[in-house]
Amino acid sequence: MAGTPKLTAGEAAQVAWYVARMCKRSIASETVHQGDLERKVDRVIDKARKRAEKSK
Repeated sequence: MAGTPKLTAGEAAQVAWYVARMCKRSIASETVHQGDLERKVDRVIDKARKRAEKSK
């Protein structure tokens, strides 16, 4: 995660929540679709990246 910007506490909590949900789904079934949660994580990181660029 070298290209990941510094996340706020709220953003880090959101990412942790989504990753935990992905793990739970993975335990339930190996073939379950997780694209929706991956997109949510990407959106949080993109938002943080835009905020970092704006503050420069």
